[in-house]
Amino acid sequence: MIVHKSNCIMLEAAAAEMVTLAQFGFPLEMTQPEIFQEVQDDVVLNASFWANIALAGLSILLFVYMGRNVDDPRAQLIWVATLMVPLVSISSYTGLASGLTISFLEMPAGHALAGEEVLTMWGRYLTWALSTPMILLALGLLAGTNMTKLFTIITADIAMCVTGLAAALTVSSYGLRWFWYFISCTFFLVVLYILLVEWPKDAEAAGTADIFNTLKILTVVLWLGYPIFWALGAEGLAVLDVAITSWAYSFLDIGAKYVFAYLLLSWVASNEAIIAERPAIMGTGAEAAEGTGTPADD
Repeated sequence: MIVHKSNCIMLEAAAAEMVTLAQFGFPLEMTQPEIFQEVQDDVVLNASFWANIALAGLSILLFVYMGRNVDDPRAQLIWVATLMVPLVSISSYTGLASGLTISFLEMPAGHALAGEEVLTMWGRYLTWALSTPMILLALGLLAGTNMTKLFTIITADIAMCVTGLAAALTVSSYGLRWFWYFISCTFFLVVLYILLVEWPKDAEAAGTADIFNTLKILTVVLWLGYPIFWALGAEGLAVLDVAITSWAYSFLDIGAKYVFAYLLLSWVASNEAIIAERPAIMGTGAEAAEGTGTPADD
C-alpha cells in the first residue's frame, strides 16, 4: 500500500513537471542530439544550412584578400564591418546545423499547426541581430551620413530583429505572435525610411550615389523578403513548410550578405580615394580635410 501511494505521488509530480514545461513551450523529450538528428534526417533543411556555411567560409577568404591593400581608416572600417557579416553567418549557421539554436515549440490555438511541435530556427534571429547592423554601418559610412541617422537606423534594426524573435518564440497566444510581428515591421519601416529617403541625399553629397543606390535597391528588395516568408512559413500562416522557408531565408542571406559585401568591397578597393575624402566618424583615424569635420547632425 505504501509503495502504491509512493508511486502515485511520483507520477503526479512527474505529470505536474510535464505540464509546467509544456506551458513554457519547451519540448519534453527533445535533447540537443535528438534535434541534431532531426536536422540530419531532413536533407533539404540540412542542405540549406551547409550551403551557407560553405559560402560564408569562401566569402571570408575572398573578402580578406580583397581588403589586403585598403589603407584609408574609413575604408578599412567599411571593410571590417563588411567582413563581420560572413563571420557572423558561419557561426550562426553552424549553430543551426548542430541543433544548438533550434527548438521545437508547440504552436498555440488558432495557428494552422495548433498543438503540433514546429521546428523553430531562433538562431537566425541572433544572426540578423548581429549581421544586419554591420551591413547598415557599412552603408552609412559609404553614404557619409551623420551619427544621429546611423544610431537611429542601427537601433531600429536591432529592435526589429529582437521583436521578430519574440514573435517566433511566443506560444501563449496566436494573436500575440502577430502583434510582435507588426511591432517588428514598424521598426523595419524606420530602417526603410532612412535607407530610401535620408541616406540617398547623404550619398549624393558624398559622391557615392551610384554604388549606394545599387546596394540600397539590393538591400531593400531582399530584406522585404524576410517578413514575407515569415508570414508564409510555419511560424506564421504555415503555407510553406520549415525546409522551404529555411531555403528561402538562405537564398535571401546569400544575396543580402555575400553578394552585397562583394559589390561593396569591390567598389571600395577601386575607389578608396573617394572614401578618404570624407571626414572621420567616431575617431576612425582619418584626418579631416580643411573645412570639414565630423558630419553635423542635420
